[in-house]
Amino acid sequence: MSLLQKALENNEFAVTAELAPPKGIDFSHALQCAELFGERVHGINVTDFQSAILRATSLAMCKALIDMGLEPVFQITGRDRNRLAIQGEMLSAGFFGVENLLALTGDHPTVGDNPDAKPVYDLDSVGILQAARLLSQGVDMGGNKLETYPSFFLGASVTPEYDPIELQLIKMQKKIQAGAKFFQTQAIYSIETMKKFKELTKPFNTKILAGIIPLKSAGMAKYMNKNIPGINVPDELIERMKKSSEPAKEGIKIAGELIYELRDKNLCDGVHIMAIGAEENVPLILDEARL
Repeated sequence: MSLLQKALENNEFAVTAELAPPKGIDFSHALQCAELFGERVHGINVTDFQSAILRATSLAMCKALIDMGLEPVFQITGRDRNRLAIQGEMLSAGFFGVENLLALTGDHPTVGDNPDAKPVYDLDSVGILQAARLLSQGVDMGGNKLETYPSFFLGASVTPEYDPIELQLIKMQKKIQAGAKFFQTQAIYSIETMKKFKELTKPFNTKILAGIIPLKSAGMAKYMNKNIPGINVPDELIERMKKSSEPAKEGIKIAGELIYELRDKNLCDGVHIMAIGAEENVPLILDEARL
């Protein structure tokens, strides 16, 4: 059983943090950041060509983290591989000792840095979960039995600010039926949002980690509000960032305060910190959150 699974099943406040593989072959900075996370997180999500941008693979970084004695959360999307390749990646992950898997559909290649790439989408996030569950039972999607097989703690994503929220709830139910045991949310900046979302998802009996993206500037907040569906940074936080003489530090403080309040009010089962490009700030955020 993975460290993350143990924490969630024991009703501990779980913490995961996101780490992107490099656009190149030098893993040193990413691994230094992972070392900073250390025992303060229960799992390190390794992104899979996040935003359709070419990088080293998630599986390679997961193996490097395992070699360091750290626990990865293997992210895999349906965008770039058919079901044969996806299942092969999962078997390889199992061989390396990966225990946590997060299924994602993936952004379309046209938004990334290789826009002429052909998307695959043989499986969406639900299909990936179904494939992982089958493999964990010793059979592949073709009905063929496996002599040896992995065992994954399965997760998926959800967007609490989505409108209409009913569509997200339907998707959550499908993902739970496919095998998801935990969810990491899109970034939230409102305690009220999580209060409402907790009430709506009570019948699901699943574990939810609230997504936290530290703000770097008021401009970043405005950009996300305008361009990223499902993210809503309140005006008061934007004003707070505007007035700060050190906006990056203010963003770390806001993130820490939000985590502290989410935990104090028991509004989620943990948090997922997404500080891509500034992963070294994760320990500072946890300090602010008193974790």
